[in-house]
Amino acid sequence: MALKKSELYSSLWSGCDELRGGMDASQYKDYVLVLLFIKYLSDKYAGVPFAPITIPEGASFKDMVALKGKPDIGDQINKKIIGQLVNANKLSDMPDFNDATKLGSGKEQVERLTNLIAIFEKPFP
Repeated sequence: MALKKSELYSSLWSGCDELRGGMDASQYKDYVLVLLFIKYLSDKYAGVPFAPITIPEGASFKDMVALKGKPDIGDQINKKIIGQLVNANKLSDMPDFNDATKLGSGKEQVERLTNLIAIFEKPFP
């Protein structure tokens, strides 16, 4: 079953709502689109041989979901998910998911990132 545009728009809007207040609205895309990118790539290419992009073991969106609620979620996203994807695929310009000035610190950051991940948890067709 194909994802409806309205469902995608709703998820994108919810992601932006989750980031509201911590950063300028023009920066929401940096986080929301990177999560959406990782989600799409993981759903489409994780475990697929000869895929156009490599999803290293432990760096899929599913692995990001496993980080929800952990006190070091931002640091772990940077190291275990983003870092591995960047190294395996020569990517660049990824946002810092441990930036306290944009995402808050401590419990605030954990809740914000956990909620943001949960918004995109639904499988894409």
